[in-house]
Amino acid sequence: MKFFTNWHAVHKEKMHNMKRLISFVKKEFHHVLRDPKTLMILFGLPIVQIMIFGFALTNEVKNSKIVVLDQSKDASALQLLNKIEASRYFEIEKSVTSRDEMEEAFKEGKIKMAIVIPDQFQHDLLHDNKATIQIISDATDPNTANMLNTYVNSIINDFQSSLMQGTNIPYRIIPEIKMLYNPQLKGVHNFVPGVMALVLMLVCVMMTAIAIVREKETGTMEILLVSPFQPLMVIVAKTIPYLILSLVNVTMILALSVLVLDLPINGSLGLLFAVSTLFIITCLSLGMFISVKTQTQQAAMLISLVGMLLPTLLFSGFMFPIENMPLPLQIVSNIVPAKWYYIMIKSIMIKGLGFMYIWKPILILSGITLFFIVVSIKNFKIRLA
Repeated sequence: MKFFTNWHAVHKEKMHNMKRLISFVKKEFHHVLRDPKTLMILFGLPIVQIMIFGFALTNEVKNSKIVVLDQSKDASALQLLNKIEASRYFEIEKSVTSRDEMEEAFKEGKIKMAIVIPDQFQHDLLHDNKATIQIISDATDPNTANMLNTYVNSIINDFQSSLMQGTNIPYRIIPEIKMLYNPQLKGVHNFVPGVMALVLMLVCVMMTAIAIVREKETGTMEILLVSPFQPLMVIVAKTIPYLILSLVNVTMILALSVLVLDLPINGSLGLLFAVSTLFIITCLSLGMFISVKTQTQQAAMLISLVGMLLPTLLFSGFMFPIENMPLPLQIVSNIVPAKWYYIMIKSIMIKGLGFMYIWKPILILSGITLFFIVVSIKNFKIRLA
């Protein structure tokens, strides 16, 4: 009888503990389900990541814009061009009438490739059984240039095969490849501008955000604000050291690129430092904005790393072609400062272009900088003054 009494007591205690566990689980579920931030992390983040990574993380090149200089304008040339345009890899931006117009399109960054069909293309193909076609690629990104050449060669071979159907005549179309801006296809031409954008973005944003939040955590920010200095002067004093140190970083990267990696700077060195300074100020203003919105150094560091690293890698064009992405992601890429800096650095260093070809990225980057500075100063006064 005593055994059954003890067993009943133990069983009752276990049931009581089980009910207590279930009540705690229900309570935790209740807290999770009523917290929008937690739900966003649990369900929103995986959905966003799989969508972005699924569409953005691909090295396949498609819908690349090209121009055509058709000096022949015969039936065979038209058939070949129609075959190229029908593929999902190319989109003919326009037909140009001169090499100067074609070169201008390359300088403006509107195209990745140009196809030049010489005069008498059909005549040479039908009478001599061979003809030439010139393929000019923007090799500032050598991987993309190589893939585009592979695609267009495959289309040309397919066109040759269709011509030889039902006949023993060995028609040959000989492509003449020209790599513009980077004839040796060095990866450093794409690597250095991308690393500059990544390093400056991470260092400037994270260091500025942490420096200001540190003052808030230790309580010294309030002391600074009651001093004769205006809040704007406090922010400026906090950011100037990082501006100078970041310019030293730029100098070291450029020196290593020229002396060690043998990468020439084809454009103006002064313009290169000017746009780098603008980008650094943009990153510093973004760091100020993060510092205003956060209260701890850990939160500032996490937002700086996660919030800046992924967008810079995905949407700057450094690692993954932006034109491959869906239109919504292409629109999102326009608010990523690193994209515009990357465009400007490649234009100056690799292509040797001047201000007239990069004024648009400069204007956009200036607008982003002004926005973050105004918002940061406004919130800085509200939260701390």
